Amino acid sequence: MEATASPGPGFVVLYRWRLHPGSEDAFVAAWSRVSDLLRCERGSLGSRLHRGPDGIWYSYAQWPSSQARDDAFALGEVDQHAGEQMAHAIAERLPEIVLEPVADFMLPIQSGG
Repeated sequence: MEATASPGPGFVVLYRWRLHPGSEDAFVAAWSRVSDLLRCERGSLGSRLHRGPDGIWYSYAQWPSSQARDDAFALGEVDQHAGEQMAHAIAERLPEIVLEPVADFMLPIQSGG
């Protein structure tokens, strides 16, 4: 099967954090909970979490549009406990970066079965 490029999702944001040492597992668990709920209940197209060699943690989140993201966040915390757990783990929150999708070769997520 040959891959073809598509323009990608309508709105992409890159989040970046430095975490307090020893808080990584709690952060991953809380980030996973929040991200799953945003996808299942608030219209997110999904996200990924990465740890860089520079000690910074990166999350790449996709949304149908900027408005869809604004609407989802306007509803407040999707899970207050997980949000607090993330906040306690974060030593430094770097500015988010909005990315413009130009070409997309990511494989779509396949449903189970």
